[in-house]
Amino acid sequence: MLQNRIRFIGFAIVVYCAAAGRASAQDWTWTTDASAFFGYNYQQRKFADFSAWESQNWFMLDGTRELDSGRLSLVAMLSLEPLTVNAAGSPQLFQTGESYQRQPLSNNQHPHDLFMALGATYRVERPRLAYLFGAHLVGSPALGPTAFMHRESARDNPQVPLTHHHLDSTHITYGVLTAGVQTGAFTFETSAFRGAEPDENRYNIEAPRLDSYSGRVGWTKGAWQAQVSAGHLHVPEWFEPYDETRLTASIGFDGAMGSRPFSALLAWGENRQEIVKNGVSDSFLLEWDLRATAMTSFYGRAEVAGKEILGLGFHPFGFAHPHLYSHIDALTLGAVRDLVSASGGRIGVGADVTLYHMSPDVIDYWGGSHSYHVFLRLRPGSTAHHHH
Repeated sequence: MLQNRIRFIGFAIVVYCAAAGRASAQDWTWTTDASAFFGYNYQQRKFADFSAWESQNWFMLDGTRELDSGRLSLVAMLSLEPLTVNAAGSPQLFQTGESYQRQPLSNNQHPHDLFMALGATYRVERPRLAYLFGAHLVGSPALGPTAFMHRESARDNPQVPLTHHHLDSTHITYGVLTAGVQTGAFTFETSAFRGAEPDENRYNIEAPRLDSYSGRVGWTKGAWQAQVSAGHLHVPEWFEPYDETRLTASIGFDGAMGSRPFSALLAWGENRQEIVKNGVSDSFLLEWDLRATAMTSFYGRAEVAGKEILGLGFHPFGFAHPHLYSHIDALTLGAVRDLVSASGGRIGVGADVTLYHMSPDVIDYWGGSHSYHVFLRLRPGSTAHHHH
């Protein structure tokens, strides 16, 4: 079958890159990165408070070396969240996306899969152009901004953005082939990938498919980065069995405010669900992180999201039902104080609070809701370069 041949080609590229890259240890440059939160998550909902002790975490290994006329990069990224976050998900008001026990998740953020990234990228430099080719068994296609866990503007915040499934939810995709060209400040990329979200088994590596596609134009100059992207996703959620088109745009800054490190991101995402009569929803995100002193950081996030809350559930294939979208505004303010800050990493304590404003249709069920986190944050010394 054509699908199996495409799948084999993707695997073959990864295997070839790994085999071709075998060499003595001194030929490789290995970098690591990680982040871990341990704490108490409390979500105050009208009539139904819920909370959890949990840990959000990830660990990454990145290796690069010169190979022929280019540079080969290998990446592996793991998360222990299947063990450290409740199987039903991390409590989070108004969060949706994916499922548990064949029921759509609502007011919960799913734990990430054990395998978050596994693949290879090959980059060839020329006088005016650079070419890149990527093959990932688990990876992220050319769609959306840098995933939230890699954004400096979000790394002190233990909570996943409500806009995650409008912007960067494809960061764990089983089967991704990407090709791109960089010229000056601009990068043009296209990907073929599997459109379906990961299943409920957080420990497996699912069969890759190439049934979806995307394109992204990126721009980088100094501390500034921007991107616009679009993708066609084949049936991303099994309980809403129809295709989706995603549009995103973002601009980010990773530099300094005066003499203090400062990062920020402004982003927009839109999902267009096929056959649904009113299947267009938009979300906006503004997040920031300021290292105010050598030991103290202040972070925040403001979101405006169109969320399907009340009508969430299974819909038969081909049923052109209308969606019920609720308007959710969320504002998070938080701080982290480092107890230890050294070349080996930073250990800090932090807390945040999130306040909500919502459309009238959900006030009877969520009116007055708020949430907060109190946590210990571990951020080992980072030598990795994040891919924007």
